[in-house]
Amino acid sequence: TGLACNVVAVLALAENAIGSKAAKPHTIVKSLKGLTVEVNNTDAEGRLVLGDALSYVQQQYKPHTVIDVATLTGACIVALGEYCAGVFSNSDDLAHALVVWSLTSGHATHERCWRLPILPEHTAELKGSQSDSRSMGKDRYGGAITAAAFLQQFVEKDVKWAHVDIAGPSNYSAARSYMPKGATGFGVQVLFDFLKRQSPK
Repeated sequence: TGLACNVVAVLALAENAIGSKAAKPHTIVKSLKGLTVEVNNTDAEGRLVLGDALSYVQQQYKPHTVIDVATLTGACIVALGEYCAGVFSNSDDLAHALVVWSLTSGHATHERCWRLPILPEHTAELKGSQSDSRSMGKDRYGGAITAAAFLQQFVEKDVKWAHVDIAGPSNYSAARSYMPKGATGFGVQVLFDFLKRQSPK
């Protein structure tokens, strides 16, 4: 592969089924990190699983950089369409690298990313009244951003982190000149290119 760096990949998978133990609206759950979270919408379950996955990776492997990739929000499709993934990060350097390199290599791979902000106001929307955090913002506006702000709560301060929301480009509704209709495998090329550039020469 030509990579000279250590990489750990973790899949965050959970069964989502109806049953007596299923979460209900306004259920309060305790995360792996210890934060309590009010489940405001049971359809936004992916971020709960991903939050615990972020905690698990940091506890087990002590990484200096974490990049999560998820088909997390329909709001990101509304913002960027099917042609581009949203990048959210606590590190300007990491976000810049992902976006610039994706746009450079994206001419060949069509795996393009664009950075969106996480403002203090977005984080403030998640403050819970009966819990440490809500799972969603108080309204539907900026839904991709409040989802990323939720995840950021599970990232330690000394860890560089980027969240890549691939909800749009992960599955094309129609064929393009460079990709058939359906699942695209978005993220493989741009992350491999990122890792190659991070590897010592």
